[in-house]
Amino acid sequence: MPFPKAKIALALLLLLVAPAAFGQVRIKDIADVEGVRDNQLVGYGLVVGLNGTGDRLRNAIFTRQSLVGMLERLGVNTRDNETRLDTRNVAAVMVTANLPAFSRPGSRIDIAVSALGDATDLQGGTLIVTPLLAADGEVYAVAQGAIATGAIAARGAGASVTRGVPTSGRITSGAIVEREIPFQLAGRNQLRLALRNPDFTTARRIAAAINRTARSEIAVASDPRTVSVALAGRDPVGFMTDIEQLRIEPDQAARVVIEEASGTIVMGAGVRVSTVAIAQGNLTIRVTETPQVSQPNALSGGQTVVVPRTQIEVDDQRERRMGVLPASVTLQDLVRGLNSLGVGPRDLITILRTIKAAGALQAELELR
Repeated sequence: MPFPKAKIALALLLLLVAPAAFGQVRIKDIADVEGVRDNQLVGYGLVVGLNGTGDRLRNAIFTRQSLVGMLERLGVNTRDNETRLDTRNVAAVMVTANLPAFSRPGSRIDIAVSALGDATDLQGGTLIVTPLLAADGEVYAVAQGAIATGAIAARGAGASVTRGVPTSGRITSGAIVEREIPFQLAGRNQLRLALRNPDFTTARRIAAAINRTARSEIAVASDPRTVSVALAGRDPVGFMTDIEQLRIEPDQAARVVIEEASGTIVMGAGVRVSTVAIAQGNLTIRVTETPQVSQPNALSGGQTVVVPRTQIEVDDQRERRMGVLPASVTLQDLVRGLNSLGVGPRDLITILRTIKAAGALQAELELR
């Protein structure tokens, strides 16, 4: 099936733009301080106030039990008539959030709410007080508030329309932090920088840049992901502020990433191709049906019939010949050489895979 023109244009644009020279970037943008990280929180709660789009209590047993338990805590006894509960205005949900590093009690964080039962729309609902727990089982935040899904769902007698996902939404600043995760920078003798994309060359360049700034050998690249920095009595906050602003040129392995579902191809700046000859062609058979109606004269006594007419075209692309793709010096030369063959993204994917199989693609090929 041919790709739409928009996807072809996007794929070619990525070929030309993505591999541009990296240049120098801040250490802040390619490395994190080890220990300074988010922590994931999760909770279970109820959403009320839905307009008949909540869970069916007969099907979602957990929603019914949670509703009964909540009402009991509020002084309303419904356990004796639990089977008679019948409302579609309540839904059981899972609440998730990321607790940022150095969050203090009283600060607010965003939360995501997702339906757990057979609710069809959470728009307009209100999340009731929900404790959010971390992996250690302790409560670190409490969530509550009105849900915004950003989706549209409408249903009539014979048709329905849905845009977005109405069974999940977000509450901006919907949770209050109740407990902080302790992490002390003061008094530490050493900090470790963790590279987001591990690489020996990049780690060594980071260590060298820090040593030049400090005018002493305080940074050591212990592995492709980690750079250890000795503080030697320095203020950790002020020193890390200076380190984060240092600029280096990151390195990367030569890699070609192909996503076949969308026809997207992205190549790294270090991709090279040895001299190789390429011939590419497809056999295309196009069948076109143009039936015509045969109408007899008014008094002939004949019948109106449909006469089939079929047109078959065969395109074996005889004009496409074998081409030679010379050894590329730069990525721009490689892209120009591949485009000169006059192929689209789908054929380009096949060519790249075949070049790799022939041993002429000097890069890692990643298929998704």
